[in-house]
Amino acid sequence: MVVAGEASGDRHGAHLIEALRAQSDRAWEVFGSGGGEMRATGVETLVDIRELAIMGLPEIVRALPNFWRVFRQLRAAARERRPALVILVDWPEFNLRLAKVLRRDGHRVIYYISPQVWAWRTYRIRSIRRTIERMLVILPFEKAFYESHGVEVDYVGHPLQGSLRVTEDRRAFCDRHGLDAERPVLAFLPGSRHSELRSILPPLLETVASLHRVHPDWQTILPLAPTVGREAIPPLPGLRIIEGETINAVAAADLAIVASGTATLETALLGTPLIVVYRASALNWRLFHPMIRVPYVGLPNLIAGRKIAPELLQDELTVDRLQAEIEGLLGSPARLETMRRDLAEVQQSLGSGDASARAAQRILELLG
Repeated sequence: MVVAGEASGDRHGAHLIEALRAQSDRAWEVFGSGGGEMRATGVETLVDIRELAIMGLPEIVRALPNFWRVFRQLRAAARERRPALVILVDWPEFNLRLAKVLRRDGHRVIYYISPQVWAWRTYRIRSIRRTIERMLVILPFEKAFYESHGVEVDYVGHPLQGSLRVTEDRRAFCDRHGLDAERPVLAFLPGSRHSELRSILPPLLETVASLHRVHPDWQTILPLAPTVGREAIPPLPGLRIIEGETINAVAAADLAIVASGTATLETALLGTPLIVVYRASALNWRLFHPMIRVPYVGLPNLIAGRKIAPELLQDELTVDRLQAEIEGLLGSPARLETMRRDLAEVQQSLGSGDASARAAQRILELLG
């Protein structure tokens, strides 16, 4: 049984299932919660992740009845089918609660892609120690954290490492999109969830407009996430919308302005200098920010253990502050080159790739 609840979890779950099938000659029957990528590997998705993609306390409160229905449905399916192993993929607010009842029901439960208990709500480590048979973690510092708290853990490397494919160089990308490869290119990535767009997109678009007035020779692009429709982005002078090729767009950029999340690590692995931005609703920020126990929110900074990319969070995310950071970086080739070297170190620390294969191997070992 495999349970994922977001697009990234669907992708990582699919790669894991593919690796399990490649390493074993058994005809695995796999069921649970996922999306199109997991279904393409033969997973019976009793729950589709499109029902579940929300973020923020008000959205969660409104969706509670639906989550409770899904919770009961997955627990009943596990009781009926008695899977050899339950694999929970990321999605901690749901999966940690599911783990408790499944363990009480006598199931073996492992967790792939750790909840960020090292960052906030560290008290949850007690529940993890009781309910999770094995943590399969993807960030190098997570192994020591879990070992120090008595949790069985394996570091398998990050699944993004080696999985990002750039299919054309900067000049070819620029030529195809009417850009000048000799002039600066800025990529703005405001996030993929609608709640993120409401908070983060407005100051980014205001900055695009301001930059166009002050630096008309600078070029701005906005690669759309698959979950965002083009109609969500109002037309702006000088702004080009890029659909369906985020990886090529970020790789071609001189600098990327990226909403905090997995996209910051993708940008780092592509070697593109970045500024990390984030803004939540005032309510969510007041509720959750005091719980954060780490000095940075950007994954490249967390992995490096120091601030290698600027971070502008909540009230710091203003047009003036962001424009000043952009101008400071693009005006200093030495700073950009230093950041590229630091990002290369982050990439090296994440292993050699094949995280899904290593995770699958550990799972098969646990299954005997």
